[in-house]
Amino acid sequence: MLYDRPYMREDHSGRGTPALTWLLSAIGGAFILELILFSPWFNEAGTIVDQTAVTIQGLRSGHIWTLLTHSLLHSTINLFHVGLVLAGLLVLGRELEPLLGSRRFVGLYAASLVLGAIVWAAVNWQHGGVLIGATAGVYGLLAFYASIYPNTEISFLLFFFFPVTLKPKYLVFGLLGLDLFALFFYEILGSAAPFAYAPSAHLGGMAMGWLYYRFVHRVDLESGARRAEIQLPRWMKRRAKAPAAAAPAFSVNLSNRKDVRAEVDRILDKINSHGFGSLNDEEKRLLDEAKDLLSRR
Repeated sequence: MLYDRPYMREDHSGRGTPALTWLLSAIGGAFILELILFSPWFNEAGTIVDQTAVTIQGLRSGHIWTLLTHSLLHSTINLFHVGLVLAGLLVLGRELEPLLGSRRFVGLYAASLVLGAIVWAAVNWQHGGVLIGATAGVYGLLAFYASIYPNTEISFLLFFFFPVTLKPKYLVFGLLGLDLFALFFYEILGSAAPFAYAPSAHLGGMAMGWLYYRFVHRVDLESGARRAEIQLPRWMKRRAKAPAAAAPAFSVNLSNRKDVRAEVDRILDKINSHGFGSLNDEEKRLLDEAKDLLSRR
């Protein structure tokens, strides 16, 4: 499999909670907190939207952090908004985090959110409006997944009720056509799209997913393949050292003191030149026996 290649992923063994779990927990927890703070008992909707959601006035005032924090807010009226985001993030994240590694997975998701918010702001700079939701991040992950596995059939429940099976590339093409239609016939004209749709943000997210695949992921694949295919010329390869020649076998007549003394002199010369560690077992044994033999009168 592609994600089994070591240069394509990080090792997740024993590294704690996956990033996907943290993202899902953050979105789910933020939505529960949003329901509480937006309730009549607290009525903090205005303050939270001003400081968290992307608005043209906020960007003009320097609220750059909202390019990311807007992903924590979702419609409290249309539960499909947060439900589809969580479902899409879960399905895609389980496939992509092992492939990319936690850092790149989160980086792609965050970059898709930021580019989606920037495209939305550019389109709505004159009309104004409010952007919330993490749909652009999910669209970025989907576009990246479809770029890698365009023809792998996937099955899911449309609106959580209708089972659908199709190839990722067709799903992306369908969403792309829908977003382009809503962009030109609603958003650019300053008209509100149905269901508070934000097609420009979705298109920005999809663009980031494709850009990441084209200029980061595919470059990594190609460079990894080149590293595997490169063969050094023969003259550049290090030659393996020839194995050291085995010490010649020898036999010494221990009854002949002259032969023993000559062999001991040879061994002592070897120690003097190369150290005691250069002796083999036979030479060490002979040196020990010769010591006792030569000491006799």
